Amino acid sequence: MRPRVLAIVGPTGTGKSELALEIARRCGAEIIGADSVQVYRGLDIGSAKPSRAVREEIVHHGIDVVEPDDPMSAGRFAALAREAARTAHARGRVVILCGGTGLYARAFAGGLVEGVTGEPALRAELEALPAAQLLERLRELDPDLAQRVHPNNHVRLVRYVEIASLGGRAASERHARHGFGDRPFDVAWLGLDLPREALWPRLRARVDAMFEAGWIDEVRRLRAAGHGPELKSMQAIGYREIGAMLDAGVGEGEVREQIWWATRRYARRQRTWFRSEPGMEWIDARERATALERALAGLDPGRPAG
Repeated sequence: MRPRVLAIVGPTGTGKSELALEIARRCGAEIIGADSVQVYRGLDIGSAKPSRAVREEIVHHGIDVVEPDDPMSAGRFAALAREAARTAHARGRVVILCGGTGLYARAFAGGLVEGVTGEPALRAELEALPAAQLLERLRELDPDLAQRVHPNNHVRLVRYVEIASLGGRAASERHARHGFGDRPFDVAWLGLDLPREALWPRLRARVDAMFEAGWIDEVRRLRAAGHGPELKSMQAIGYREIGAMLDAGVGEGEVREQIWWATRRYARRQRTWFRSEPGMEWIDARERATALERALAGLDPGRPAG
């Protein structure tokens, strides 16, 4: 029997962290954050990082792991997060994976398929093509995978065509070879989502609250510590735009609007990514009682729902 992990995922701003905390308080769980920005020390406000008080109350992993100039990858995250989960399970603790970085969550749950070294010129050529043209090319190179990939998932289409073009074996064959051999945990997937008319105002309020909490000063401190815009960490949503504001003197109101639109686009990409995850159970984030009940059932397969 593989140990059970509850994964609470979905678009940003849907209340994933709040649900995870409520479950942790009930079950004595430990939380592993699957967030590609929260891993960096000092990037606190813009990543909606749990407060010190919350982390003293509930054990969190995957937060403040590296300095902003220390590159983090999905594979490195997965290794750290899996070790944290094994240690927590050995202590008899419940484990919750919570976050919106789809690649991190997937790497934790199923590992990473053997990669192919990219070729910048080919990648640039493919990224310039529309999704429909990429899908047609994928049908020629890897018809089996072309039937399973979402026709609007531009990121995945680019990568699959690149793999098939450079790697000798089709991406579908690589996935088949990978199989379930790297799945040490029994992951129960719970996705929180909201309709756009409910999510967009929440995201705007979230951005405004981050500015009121001192986001600009946080970026100033990071810059003063030598963490410049060339770093991957400082290219995260909000940090990139605020950094450009500090460099070019763009007005704060314009930057808030830029960040809100960038966050909206990110939420749409998150929704597309997680909707392709097999076994995902989606819950309307406004139905808090239902979400809590389904989450508790996910932790305990024998627990009756309702």
